[in-house]
Amino acid sequence: MATGGKKRKRSDRVAALELPPNFWERMWGNLRRADVLARIALAAATALLLCLVIRAWDLPYPYRSGYRPPADVAARVSFQVEDLAETRSLRDRAQWQVPYVFVRDPEPLKRLEETLRNTVLELLAAPSYEAMPRPGLWRDFLPSDADGKLAETEARQAFDAFRKALSEDEDLKRLMQAITAALKDYDSVGLLRSLQAKQQAEQRLGEGNQDRIVVRQSKTDSKGAAVGIDEVLIGNAAGLRRSLEARLEEAGLAAATEPVFNWLRNHLPETLLLDETATKAAMERAIAAVAPAEIVFEPGEVVVSAGTPLADKELELLVKEHRAANEARTSAMRLGRLISVFFLFSILLGLCGLYLAANERRLFDNFRQLAMVALLAVLAVGAAVWASADAWRAELIPVLLFGQILTIAYTRQLALLSSGVVALAVVLGLGQPIGALYLLWGVATAAVLQLDRVRSRSKLIYVGVFASVAAFFLTLGVAALESQPLSWELLVQAGRNAVWTVAAGFVMNGLLPYVERLSGVLTDMSLLELGDVSHPLLQELVRRAPSTYNHSVTVGSIAEAAADAIGARGLLTRVGAYFHDIGKMLKPTYYIENQPPNENRHESLVPQMSTLVIVAHIKDGADLARQHHLPEPIIDFIEQHHGTTLVEYFYGRASEQRQNNPDGGAVEESSFRYPGPKPQTKEAAVLMLADAAESACRSLVEPGPARIESLVREIAERKLEDGQFDESGLTFRELRTVEDSMIKSLIANYHGRIKYPEQRTA
Repeated sequence: MATGGKKRKRSDRVAALELPPNFWERMWGNLRRADVLARIALAAATALLLCLVIRAWDLPYPYRSGYRPPADVAARVSFQVEDLAETRSLRDRAQWQVPYVFVRDPEPLKRLEETLRNTVLELLAAPSYEAMPRPGLWRDFLPSDADGKLAETEARQAFDAFRKALSEDEDLKRLMQAITAALKDYDSVGLLRSLQAKQQAEQRLGEGNQDRIVVRQSKTDSKGAAVGIDEVLIGNAAGLRRSLEARLEEAGLAAATEPVFNWLRNHLPETLLLDETATKAAMERAIAAVAPAEIVFEPGEVVVSAGTPLADKELELLVKEHRAANEARTSAMRLGRLISVFFLFSILLGLCGLYLAANERRLFDNFRQLAMVALLAVLAVGAAVWASADAWRAELIPVLLFGQILTIAYTRQLALLSSGVVALAVVLGLGQPIGALYLLWGVATAAVLQLDRVRSRSKLIYVGVFASVAAFFLTLGVAALESQPLSWELLVQAGRNAVWTVAAGFVMNGLLPYVERLSGVLTDMSLLELGDVSHPLLQELVRRAPSTYNHSVTVGSIAEAAADAIGARGLLTRVGAYFHDIGKMLKPTYYIENQPPNENRHESLVPQMSTLVIVAHIKDGADLARQHHLPEPIIDFIEQHHGTTLVEYFYGRASEQRQNNPDGGAVEESSFRYPGPKPQTKEAAVLMLADAAESACRSLVEPGPARIESLVREIAERKLEDGQFDESGLTFRELRTVEDSMIKSLIANYHGRIKYPEQRTA
C-alpha cells in the first residue's frame, strides 16, 4: 500500500532544517520594527536638539571671572583688540581741539548806549554836584580806585569839567555818535567779561580748545569765525579806551573821554552766548572721526599669563580671541565637530535606551512619556547653558530640577543616569573641565539619593539644604583639583552654588503639581491630600454604600501593610483601595455587603445578567473617577483590582443551569470574566489579593487563624494559577511576603472574641 508522497533524501532533510536566528539576525529583525525605529528616531532627534542647544559646531568658551589659568593662555589665531587707553587719549586730544561755539547778540550794547544817554541827561539836568537826583550817580564815571576826601574833591572837579564839555546842545549828540562808533569797533567779534561761561561749559560738555572759540553772528549762521580768547575778553578794555579817545578828540569832547570810559568799562555786557548744542555736536563729530587704536595679537602670543585671576580686562581679551578662533574655522571644521558631538550624544542616548529596555520597560514602552523625558533633558541643558552666564553661574538649578523630576516621576536609578548625561552635555557645551562634571553630577546625586517619598512640602527644602552642603564642599574640592588657590572669590562661588541648590528646592516645590500632572505620578504628599475622607466621592460612597466604604477602608489598611512589606508604595495602595469600589455606589444593593437581610436581587436575574451588573462597577468606577478628575494611577487601581478573574459564583450557577437544561446554550467562561486589564504594578496586585481575601474572610463563620491562613493561601494560589500576577512584576518571594502580611492583618481584624455570660439583674 502506498504511503503517499515521495520519500525525501537525507540531504533534503538537512537542508530543510532551520536553526534559530543568531544574535545579528535577531538584532536586524528588531531594528526593522516600527516601534524600535520610532525610538531610534527619538534618540537621534534628541541628540540633534542637544547639539543645537549647545552650538556644537562652535568651540566653547570656558573662561569665567576669577578663574586662574594653570598655564599660559596663548592666542590660537591672529586677532585685534581695541586699546581703550590709547583710544581714549586720542579722542580726548580730538575733543581738546574743538573750539566752543558762541553766538553774538548785539542787543546788550544797544541797551547799554540807551542807559548811558539817560544817565548823562540826568547829570546835565542836575543844578550842582551836591544836588544830583541820585546819590552816587557820578561814582560810576570815576576811576574804580577813587576814595576818601581827595576823591570827593576830584569827583566834583571832574563833574564840573564833564558838564562844561557838554554845555552845548549838540555836544550830547556828538558824544553818543562817538560812543556808538567806538563800541562798534570794539565789539566787532563779541565780548566776554570772563571765562566763567567757558568753564561751566567744560563741566557740562567736557574740555575743549583753550585758545580759540568760534563766534557766529546769529543762530542761523552755520559757519562762524574762529577768534582768539584774548580778542573777546573785556579785561581792562584798552582797545575801547583808544577808540574813545580818537572819536571824542575828533568830536571836540576830549574832556569827556575819561568819565565815559570809566562808566562803559564798569557796565560793558557780555555779547557772546554759548551754544551748547552746536558745541556738543562738534565735539561728537570730532570724537567719532577718531579711529579706535588697536593691539594685534599673533598666533602663539600669550594672552593671559598663568595664575592671573581673570578680571574684566582679561575676559575681554579672551572673548575676542574666542570669537576670532571661531570665525577662522572653516565650514568643514564646524561640520566635523557637529558630527562628532552628535555621534557622542547618540552613543550616550543609545546606552540609556538599552538601560530603559532592560530595567525601565514601562517607560520604554510608553513613547509619549519617553518623548517627554527627552524634551525635559533638552530643556534642562538649554536652561543650564543660558543660566551659566558669568553674572549668575546658576547652571546647577536646571540639572538639579531635572534629576529631582525624574526621581519623583520614575526611579532613582533613571534619575542618576539621566542627570549624568545632562551634566555631561552641559559641561561639553560650556567647555568646562572634568571637574565641572563632578560638581554638577555630584550635587544632583546628593539630591536624588535623599529624595525618596515626598510626604510634606518641607521635604524638598530639606533635600535642597542637604545638597547645598555637598555643593559647597564639592566646589572647593573641584577647585583644588584644578589647582585653584583658596581665595575669597572661590568661597563666594561655593556659597553661591549652595544658595542655588537651596533655591532649586523651592522651585521644585512650586513645580511639583505640574510634574505630577504631566508625568501621571502621585507623590505621597498628593496621596495624603487625596486620601482625605472628606473627598466628595468618598462621602457619596459613605452615603450610598456604607458597607462598601467600610470594606474599602479595611482593604486599604491590609493592602498598605502588605505593600510596605515588599518595598512597594503602601500609601498609594491604601488610597487606591479607598476608591477601588466607588462604582458600586450606582447600584449598591446588587452587592452582598450592601444587601438587606433575606433579600437578594440576583435571584430574579439570570447569571449572565447578574455578571454584567457586577462587572459594571469597574467601568462605572473609572467613569466616576475621570469625571471627578482623579489621577490616572488611582483609576488604574479601579480598572485592575479584579484583573480578568472569573465571577465564580454566577459562572457556577450558569454551569449548574446548563447541566439541568441540556438544551441550553454552552456556557462561555469569557462571558463571566472581568474586562481587565490584569494588574500592571505590584501595588495593584497587592490590592487584588487584599480585596479578595478580606471579602472571603468576611464570609467565614468562625474565622480562626488556621482557617484565615488557609483561605489566604488558597486565594493567592488560584489567582497565581489564573495568571493574574503575570504582568505585575510580583515575584514568588514577594507574593509569599504579601500573604504573610495579609494573614497577620486579617487575624488581627477577625480574631475570635470571648463570649461573656449574660449580665444578671440585681
